[in-house]
Amino acid sequence: MSKEITFILVIVSMAVWVMVSREAVKPSKEIDWRKMITLLSAGSLSAFVITIMLFQSL
Repeated sequence: MSKEITFILVIVSMAVWVMVSREAVKPSKEIDWRKMITLLSAGSLSAFVITIMLFQSL
């Protein structure tokens, strides 16, 4: 993939992880667990894709 697509994916991944951290600092009773699980899944998938892309470029 091109460097531009990789860069966009990295920015999106960073934004997802910022949202995860903001949700995680809330008190336990206020956390929307469905949102948290969705964000964690999206963040993990994006991190995995970025890792694969970086290893392929070696």
